[in-house]
Amino acid sequence: MRERLKALVQSRRWEAAIIALIVVNAVTLGLETSPAAMASAGGFLVFLDRAVLAVFTVEIALRIYAHGPRFFRDPWSLFDFAVVGVALMPASGAFSVLRALRILRVLRLISVVPSLRRVVGGLVAALPGMGSIVLLLTLVFYVFAVMTTKLYGASFPEWFGTIGASLYTLFQIMTLESWSMGIVRPVMEVYPLSWLLFVPFILCTAFTVLNLFIGVIVSAMQQEHDQTAEADRQAIHDETGLVLAEVRALREELRELRGRIDRTD
Repeated sequence: MRERLKALVQSRRWEAAIIALIVVNAVTLGLETSPAAMASAGGFLVFLDRAVLAVFTVEIALRIYAHGPRFFRDPWSLFDFAVVGVALMPASGAFSVLRALRILRVLRLISVVPSLRRVVGGLVAALPGMGSIVLLLTLVFYVFAVMTTKLYGASFPEWFGTIGASLYTLFQIMTLESWSMGIVRPVMEVYPLSWLLFVPFILCTAFTVLNLFIGVIVSAMQQEHDQTAEADRQAIHDETGLVLAEVRALREELRELRGRIDRTD
């Protein structure tokens, strides 16, 4: 029974049905934010949402029964379990905020679609390398925050009055959002040489350190793709070996059969 259920929940038709339900649930949750949609079809949308949640709950129960304890050793299975578990919690009283978390069910697409799983796997694999870059970026921000606070804090307390304000202002400058006309040029009107500080900061962060993030992520995703391709090649190689072994066995049987026929003649 478990093997049949395992084959069922891993079949392509089952996965396609789950993907369709996730998409339908995403649409219904979006429509629930519309007063006009709720006024015209609110009861149906709520019923459809509960029906989809019931299907997800049954699906998780079937997977737990089919896989047994191995279900809780699979990170993606635990992710699906957590998403559905949050949706089953009461959304009233102190837990009313959980109503907004129902949209997390849409994230189940990540665990169902293999290409999305590979992308997330690449991002997770990039976390160790990104840690060093985050530390470097933190040091750069702290150094420039101390400098700008001491240099410009008295004249521009709103932007550079404290370390925290300077960090936030520098983050805005790094994102290049209104950095010139909004911050740097007003500072340059009082301190004409302030561009000697802000331009190197932008070069160090927006054009260098942030590109390191992209490089690490791309490298990790390429490694993830190579590992998947290698696993596929190994599976094909193993399957080819099994086919060759069966062919050799058939040849041996044919030889034995011919030998028997010759001895009979």
